[in-house]
Parts: sequence; structure tokens; C-alpha cells
Amino acid sequence: MADDLFDQELRKTRRERALRRGPELFLHERAFEDIIERLAFVQRRFRSALLIGPPNPGWRERLLQIADRVDLLETDGLLQLEPGSYDLCIAVGELDTVNDLPRALLTIRFALREDSLFIGAVPGGDTLPALRSAMRAADEEMGAATPHVHPRIEPAGFTSLLSSAGFTMPVVDVDRVQVSYKGLADLVRDLRSMGATNILASRSRRPLTREATASASRQFMSGAEDGRVTEMFELLHFAAWTPAAPVNG
Repeated sequence: MADDLFDQELRKTRRERALRRGPELFLHERAFEDIIERLAFVQRRFRSALLIGPPNPGWRERLLQIADRVDLLETDGLLQLEPGSYDLCIAVGELDTVNDLPRALLTIRFALREDSLFIGAVPGGDTLPALRSAMRAADEEMGAATPHVHPRIEPAGFTSLLSSAGFTMPVVDVDRVQVSYKGLADLVRDLRSMGATNILASRSRRPLTREATASASRQFMSGAEDGRVTEMFELLHFAAWTPAAPVNG
């Protein structure tokens, strides 16, 4: 669709490229370990769990320790879900690039049974501030502003979306991960290995000139200490429940 925010075909291509290169999963693994810790406090065994878009296939085996069945699904298959199929849904770093997030959350809500858990993590609004500054410098050199970095959601906004989709007791926590880089090229290499480079439908197809690339690199390094720049990745950890069945009598 012309008004889609993200190019889903490009998303698939870049994630496949990341798998071929050897994916960089340090952020995903950090988020997943947090989820496992939180699930340990839930005093129940789940009958059927849905793991959306797992970057690491080994996660399924970990989840089978707390669930009788674990199904894997990419985000483009959400509309195929049957209502009331699961009592646990986990999504790590997948929901930030769907074109209709409210609809996706509503679909997940109806795929869960009563009193079921939805838990996961998505990138937050303060992600990649140094990269954003570098890309603004590149735009100034190119003479035109174009979108380079994906828009991100704020914690309060995500809490509101969960509530609007019909989830109860939504909780969103912020984890700010700092990573040190020798230069802009190293950050871009990590993003490519995450499959997390620009897939905005409105992105410019015009490559950066050598001068624009140099300007971006200089701006990125302007905040360096001892020859390294600290970039920040913000993760929003969330959890919410579907309403429990009403008690009769």
C-alpha cells in the first residue's frame, strides 16, 4: 500500500541478509533474558505460547520449559491467528516495524484466551540519538531532509495502545543500553547485522554523497571520548494481561 510506513518486502530482505551475515543479537538476547526472568515469577504453566518473529530459534526450547506448546510466527502472519488460541504471547523487537501497530495489538489480544499474558520488548523513542544527529548533518550536506531513522514509540504511548487493544494491567519499563563504537561505520555494521537499517517507505533512494557521509561521520565523532562514541539503545519492556473471565454468582 502506498501509505504504508514500512516497506515489508525490504524488511524481509534485510533480515534474511542479516541471517546470512551472522545476526547480531545482543539486544534481543538481553530482552529475552529479561522476559525469562519475569516469567519465572508467574506461578503457572502455560498450555500454548506464541513466539512472534524469533531472531534466535533456540528460544523455543527455553520456552518449552514453561509452556506445553510453543508456536513460531512472523509478524506478517498475525492476521492468520485464530481467536483464543494461546495463553502466552512473546514478542521481542518485532512490533516496531509493523504498519498498523494498533491492529496488530488487537489481533494478538483476540488470539489470547481469558487471563493470558502478553510480554515482550520494543525499541523506545530515545534510541540512537548519536545516529540521528549524524543523519541530520548528512541531510544538511545533501540540501534536503529525508527520513533515515525509524520513528519510535514512547512508554506512555505504548501503555495507552495496550489498553486500547483491550489488555489490562499494562506495565512498560525502560532499559537504556549503552554501546561504545569507534566510528559511525561500526554502528551501521551492527544495525545491518540486526536487520535494523532503514526500511521506511518514504526513505530517499538517493545514496549519500561522499561529502555527506564524511559530514555524518564527523558529527557522530563529535561526542567521542578517548576515540569512542557511546550510542544508546532504548528498550521498552512490556507486560499486559487479557481480562479474566467474570465470576458468576
